[in-house]
Amino acid sequence: MTTKKANSYEDTDVNELESISVADSSEERALIRANHVTPVDQNTIPTGKIKPVKGTPFDFTAEKRIGESIHEVGVWYDHNYVLDCGEEKAGLKHAAKVKDPSSSRILNLWSNAPGMQFYSGNYVNGVVGKGGSVYGKHAGLCLETQGFPNAINQPNFPSIVVQPGEKYQHIMLFEFSVE
Repeated sequence: MTTKKANSYEDTDVNELESISVADSSEERALIRANHVTPVDQNTIPTGKIKPVKGTPFDFTAEKRIGESIHEVGVWYDHNYVLDCGEEKAGLKHAAKVKDPSSSRILNLWSNAPGMQFYSGNYVNGVVGKGGSVYGKHAGLCLETQGFPNAINQPNFPSIVVQPGEKYQHIMLFEFSVE
């Protein structure tokens, strides 16, 4: 479990990101506990709208291969999902499940954050990593639990400002297993 805390003495914009990296993200299977997504503009900045995912390539409410609809998304996956469905435990929402079909490894992510940025390794292409390994496009993915990006400019998004005297706590629980 990862817990992040902050104390504020003046208005402070708090929006942190955490990443989990996996192999070829287009072959991974994902389930995202969100009925809505925050659409983005041409610069991948959320527009302030909240749209349903049902029947769109953003719909991961049932487990599916990440690469199944990726060509329909336009800018690939780099979007904030509204964590508004799924089970809860110990005050945390089940944000996502990712399964590697080749190894049967499972990651379940739980969080108290209202949103989760799902990024499919769009800009990873020819990156040289540890030991000289070269990573191609979609060579990983990120599940980043957080407040909604651009919330500071969107009054209809949940606030990400910590007021003076308030305490901030962001919790993520990572469960790993095999199926």
